[in-house]
Amino acid sequence: MGIILKKKLKDGSLLGMWEITEDINVLLSQVKLSATELERFDGFLSHARKLEFLSVRALLAKMINPDAKIIYNGNQKPYIEDGTQNISISHSKKITSILLNKTKRVGIDLEFMSHRIRKVAHKFINDSESINKNDLIERYHLYVHWCAKEALYKICDKKDINFKLNLFIKPFPVNNKGVIKGKVNSDMINEEFDLNYFKYDNYVIVYTSKV
Repeated sequence: MGIILKKKLKDGSLLGMWEITEDINVLLSQVKLSATELERFDGFLSHARKLEFLSVRALLAKMINPDAKIIYNGNQKPYIEDGTQNISISHSKKITSILLNKTKRVGIDLEFMSHRIRKVAHKFINDSESINKNDLIERYHLYVHWCAKEALYKICDKKDINFKLNLFIKPFPVNNKGVIKGKVNSDMINEEFDLNYFKYDNYVIVYTSKV
């Protein structure tokens, strides 16, 4: 199917989403892999991981430039090689997402909603956070919290952050989309962020940006 969303946001960010329906050969025909990228691609043993890798680069080509290249720092945080954009990447099941901004830091997370999240909620929900216990809402509410914390984790470059102890989401009413408040409080970082969230089919997407 390819690109399903390309949207310029109010803060100047560019949000893109790609639905993976192509096989590996089709995706390979849509990207220009460098020697380094090809070596990385060939090193993946998982078919799904190869599809994710190619879909990210196919989406990036459609969003800004077919020649744009992604590099990574020591924490595996992605960057655009020429330094013209900040980038955050997420993928789950058949959907890949990218958030770009020329001047602001960015963080995005995308997750397919399954029932297993209830079993691990105690690992990332802290006492200050409130989850709706309605059976029809609880799972979605948990995923918004999880995705929000992943987005915060990414925008802060994964610096010694514990999801339960260092990341905080202020209580909020659950809707199909909205803006929520998040905070990072660790030895290295003490910042508040606005995070946008929305649903797409059975997926939750949360993103944030800040100078």
